[in-house]
Amino acid sequence: MSKYEPLWKYVKENNKEEYKLSFEDVSKITGFPFDHAFLSFKKELSDYGYEFKKLSLKEQWVWIVKKK
Repeated sequence: MSKYEPLWKYVKENNKEEYKLSFEDVSKITGFPFDHAFLSFKKELSDYGYEFKKLSLKEQWVWIVKKK
């Protein structure tokens, strides 16, 4: 099981076209603090029908969109 699987399941189950989630939102969903390891796991989103678009360290959010 992936470290970020709770987030991927959340994204798939809510089935929105896009998500702009704060690091705090991600932490609440996953149950652990957001960390740089996210970038290593982001490719897994494809298995759930989504893709990573952007991350802002300054504003502390990630942008995820549904694959076309």
